[in-house]
Amino acid sequence: MKKIDGADPIAQSADIVGENIAQLKAIFPEAFAEGKVDFDKLKQLLGGAVDEREEKYGLSWNGKRRARQIALTPSAGTLRPKQEESINWDKTKNIIIEGDNLEVLKLMQRSYAGDVKLVYIDPPYNTGSDFVYPDDYSDNIRNYLEYSGQVVEGVKQTSQLETTGRFHTRWLNMMYPRLKLAKNLLSDSGLICISIDDGEIANLRGLCDEIFGEENHVATIVWQKRYVSNVTAKWLSDMHDYIVIYARNKDAVKIRSWERTQEQLEAYKNPDEDARGVWRAQDLSASKPYAAGLFTITGPTGLQFDPPPNRYWRCNKEQFDRWEADNRIWWGVNKNARPMLKAFLEETERGITPNTWWDYNFAGHNKEATLELKKLFDGDAPFDTPKPIKLLQRLLQLFCQGNETVLDFFCGSGTLGHAVLKQNLEESTALRYIMVQLPESLDRKDFATLSGVVRARMTLAAKAIQSENPLFSGDLGYRSFRLDSSNIRAWDPIRDNIADSLDQAAQHLKADRSEQDILFELLLKLGLDLTVPIEAKTVANKTVHSIGAGVLIACLADTIGAKEVEPLALGIADWHEKLAPAGETQIVFRDSAFADDVAKTNLTAILQQHGLATVRSL
Repeated sequence: MKKIDGADPIAQSADIVGENIAQLKAIFPEAFAEGKVDFDKLKQLLGGAVDEREEKYGLSWNGKRRARQIALTPSAGTLRPKQEESINWDKTKNIIIEGDNLEVLKLMQRSYAGDVKLVYIDPPYNTGSDFVYPDDYSDNIRNYLEYSGQVVEGVKQTSQLETTGRFHTRWLNMMYPRLKLAKNLLSDSGLICISIDDGEIANLRGLCDEIFGEENHVATIVWQKRYVSNVTAKWLSDMHDYIVIYARNKDAVKIRSWERTQEQLEAYKNPDEDARGVWRAQDLSASKPYAAGLFTITGPTGLQFDPPPNRYWRCNKEQFDRWEADNRIWWGVNKNARPMLKAFLEETERGITPNTWWDYNFAGHNKEATLELKKLFDGDAPFDTPKPIKLLQRLLQLFCQGNETVLDFFCGSGTLGHAVLKQNLEESTALRYIMVQLPESLDRKDFATLSGVVRARMTLAAKAIQSENPLFSGDLGYRSFRLDSSNIRAWDPIRDNIADSLDQAAQHLKADRSEQDILFELLLKLGLDLTVPIEAKTVANKTVHSIGAGVLIACLADTIGAKEVEPLALGIADWHEKLAPAGETQIVFRDSAFADDVAKTNLTAILQQHGLATVRSL
């Protein structure tokens, strides 16, 4: 039975560097010597694909190398479940996480890699007064706990003061590792949509070109966020923001067409009572040079028509004659107008191609977003800069098909989650959300932190939807989690009291952590979804948990006596046989529960005799 300690890879988030090296070694084994990469050999194997020029095109800034290193450094944290702060815990698939999004993204790497259809974020715009979280390469978990007040050693919240807010370095250093980690979570057809203003759009495009590839830029939407000019603007009134959209693999992306508006449908008429239904007249000429399109058309009244200057008919003479014979050419009511082509509604796509200009009527505006919050919170808006639900819903409608996961790791007041609930209600989809928000302090009596606002909003939104739609059976709940240090104690000796440090180290699990805390850390570190079903059963008077229908079985009892070993092992083996999981099962026990090594060895041997080879202890 192998023990899992603080240094064990399973006690940390995914080792991205190790995984990259393993993939490289599988492709180019000859480029490795004594476990290290031989770059000279690798360059030879890659041939002319290696750019060795000293000056290269790309986005560069002070701290870029460190930002890249931060993205690759595993997290030793965990997500502790907060069932008392959740709604419909047992059945929901939605998740709200309170914590630093960099650490949370690292912790999500095993469980959600390649699983997220859509990421939407509304990060700080670097306007000079935005909150920017200071990442700490050496110990970001401790840094976060100090900031959030869980460790009383200092507060590290910072703001971009005017003196430093004009510089882009800190913003780029904050964004780079988060976008790098977010990419790993996207499915092959997944996309990331990022709200931004003019201040950082150039840098954001450069950053995304590097991380996602310039070829995977899908579009940049211009959203009209205001419907009236700002009379206090010093120069020109800022009326729009952007939504920059990149794909994991642009070729795999499917975009849903927009439904035609009533105004667009009214453009289709049927003045000649054609049996094929309503149609609209299309220009028969085109600007693209087409030699066969240079001919004279004679109308039913004898009038002759040539293409307009520098234009061509969009067909040759034979094709025109076929259209004319099929009553597809419109000459006007008096039969003497310039010829037009009849485009029948029944023969066209029902939808239209989406475009990049989203006005406030189509996608909402800032004032609308504030009013939506006030409606939920009895006339109060506990967040200053929310996005309208309609804007986020438009993105969901464009890219999401049904039973998919969407993520927002700068979730603000939780608009994305609210949009998911509305979308599921209106289109009978089963989208699920994961939202992440720092416990940013608020100067309010009702809400101490912004993450508290997110939970309150989702609770109130669920109640409102259920009240207005009592027959709706969709998922209106959420599971709440908080970022914390690992449940597994790391070796961190107190120099003045080594004896006490040794005594604490004998217990690998922290004394203030519950069985549920430990179970969910196991889920994360073993790559299982945080909403996977967990079943509990009493075996030999011990509580045993089956996670994911037997993929993981855990018994975290405080004591397992020598006489309890055999019935416990046989009971677990019997339950495992009934569960019949598809893959390999991992079994975990509390290391300190065993009376001695003999009991531990005997239990392991019995389980192995029943085909359960992977047995670990904490």
